[in-house]
Amino acid sequence: MAVSLVDIQRDILLDTVRRTGRDDWKVLVLDETSKKLIDNVVKEDDILNENVTNIEMIEQRRPMNQDTDAVYILSPQPHVVDCLMADFERRRYKKTFLIWTALLDPRMRRRLDTTPSAREQIAGFRVLSVDYFPRESHLVTFRDPWSFPILYHPACNGMVKDHLQALAQKIVSVCVSLGEYPVIRYYRPRNPGHEASVLCSHLARFAQDDLDEYAQYHPDFPPQVNRPRGALFITDRSMDLMSPLVHEFTYQAMAHDLLPIRENEKVLYKTVINEGEPNEEIKDMEIGERDRIWVENRHRHMKDTIEKLMGDFQKFIDDNPHFSNRQVCTNGNATSLNAIKDMLAGLPQFQELKEAYSLHLSMAQECMNIFQHRKLPDLASVEQSLATGLDEDYRKPKNLADQVVRLLDDESVNSADRLRVIILYLLYRDGLLPADTQKLLAHAQLPPQDNEVIANLDLLGARVAKSLKDKREPPLPLFSKKQRPVGNVEEYALSRYDPAVKSMLEEHMTGMLDQAVFPFTKPQLDAPANGVMGADNVSQASLRSAKPTWAKSRLASVEPRQRIIVFVAGGATYAEARACYEVSRSTSRDVVLVTSHMMTPGLFLRQVGDLGVDPRRLDLPADRPKPKAPAHLFEPEPKPRPPPAAPTTSMAPPPMRAGSGPAPTIAALHSMSLDPRAGANGGPPGSPSVPPPPGPSAQSSKRDKEREKEEKEKKKKHHFFGKKKEK
Repeated sequence: MAVSLVDIQRDILLDTVRRTGRDDWKVLVLDETSKKLIDNVVKEDDILNENVTNIEMIEQRRPMNQDTDAVYILSPQPHVVDCLMADFERRRYKKTFLIWTALLDPRMRRRLDTTPSAREQIAGFRVLSVDYFPRESHLVTFRDPWSFPILYHPACNGMVKDHLQALAQKIVSVCVSLGEYPVIRYYRPRNPGHEASVLCSHLARFAQDDLDEYAQYHPDFPPQVNRPRGALFITDRSMDLMSPLVHEFTYQAMAHDLLPIRENEKVLYKTVINEGEPNEEIKDMEIGERDRIWVENRHRHMKDTIEKLMGDFQKFIDDNPHFSNRQVCTNGNATSLNAIKDMLAGLPQFQELKEAYSLHLSMAQECMNIFQHRKLPDLASVEQSLATGLDEDYRKPKNLADQVVRLLDDESVNSADRLRVIILYLLYRDGLLPADTQKLLAHAQLPPQDNEVIANLDLLGARVAKSLKDKREPPLPLFSKKQRPVGNVEEYALSRYDPAVKSMLEEHMTGMLDQAVFPFTKPQLDAPANGVMGADNVSQASLRSAKPTWAKSRLASVEPRQRIIVFVAGGATYAEARACYEVSRSTSRDVVLVTSHMMTPGLFLRQVGDLGVDPRRLDLPADRPKPKAPAHLFEPEPKPRPPPAAPTTSMAPPPMRAGSGPAPTIAALHSMSLDPRAGANGGPPGSPSVPPPPGPSAQSSKRDKEREKEEKEKKKKHHFFGKKKEK
């Protein structure tokens, strides 16, 4: 793959830190949101190597550092601007370079421009447009699972416009990072029957306006390259309701569907490391771009993945003849997953490789155990017929209702899989009689709340219920049905279904994508009359510079690759991510999938079910308390403690204690006597006594005398035992 969004965003961030403030030492200041964005692609050591003395968080307590410049990389949020203004009031740093991850709201920008302390300290101001999270080289998410209920929940209509504008700005950020000013096309259903059918058209218009505005204020955008002009497709989850429901048997999709993989800022899977050894432990292993085994195998069919893992491990044994293990000597080679796991126990010198293989062998083994235990081969065979409308021989399927009922009777099929197959059957039939739906749910012994999941599919454009007298023809398929492939494909009969995204991309490449279903945001002057338009028609090259077709075919391997961006509103599936990689490889183009969040079948069913609940129960970000700047930023800076005073040799008398009499005169000091027979005031006997100043009680004086006596005794003992014997 020629392009990687992970590398592109990393280079943008490091280059910005490097060029800001020249070669002087500087402090980097982040907020919680911008730190997550940076940590996703950049290591802390790489930042510190760019003349950065320290990385500080704007919300936390920080020391004053008025001799050093500060580079702020901040997210444009109101409470972050409040924190920034507090720094300006204190003049915390020498000079300030402001870098925003996205466009700042005009009101917040005006606040900075009109504050004298801010104007005096700001030495640079820049918007970086990096407000997105690259997850893979060709996969970008916004980490926003709440996008789905905002877009499709009926009670969230008031939030949709602002949310679409925020999504448009993030999409433009991806385009800017790629250096693309693409032609925009969007999905428009043929027979829209749901309120959310206009989402794509509005989002495409917002994205077009933001792109045009960016180009207007940045004359150097897009950069001058000889790459064909890119394309941006705006779609949403309603375009393909089959993909989140069908069981996938490629490694990545299957693992996320069947295994308890946790997704947050990192993708983690809990597994046993050093199994059977004294140092055995349960460890959270990260699955990501740094894992070479994962990257090489994630889009392979599970059968091919297991063969590749076993082959790679056998090659490792062959390349390391000094490696000796009882299992290797006995078996001679790695013939099963369990045999390989036993061999791994004897690899203490290859700990990192050992942990990586242990992770993926455990995941593959667990996937295959579930595959057999839950009878997924039988289930997937029916699913493929329902999703494609064709059986294994690529003919119209027969007796699908009987096959569905048999699956619902099978105790090995769990509740979630039963609900998935019922929904697939409903989509295949373009709706069912309400009584038939209830019979299927009862037959499957599913709880009543699952009926809510089915009913809510109507909000995504699915036809859920129809009457007995309804004679309406089923809608035409969005894309033509798949033809029987050439060659022996029996091994992959359970993977016949292709996501709609893949069909859309393939028709775009061949120039057969219908403009009635995928119109342009701007009219194309050279659009053909038949409503279809090929990829070559959207090239930035003029007719004068365009190469003839025979030259294009010869130079296709060396010319810069066209970049195609696909945005799926409401969440994308791992099958759709795989499809984008496959099209990239087969067409010599770079296809990048962008979405709000990645969606597993379990998450899809849960989010569809939530479309019928009170939105206050969904914990939407808009309903949470707005974050505020910490109070300590507005407290007075604590004064530094003075250094301890040096001892003085002044002859001044000590200060009098409260209640003491006047200090004695010099003459009185001379007249004082140590004779116990002297008067009370130190004078001769018989002289008038001066009353003593109020002091401690008699009991306290007695206690002090006893303490002095004990110390004298200790000194005597010390001198006694420490004295040398005289000769």
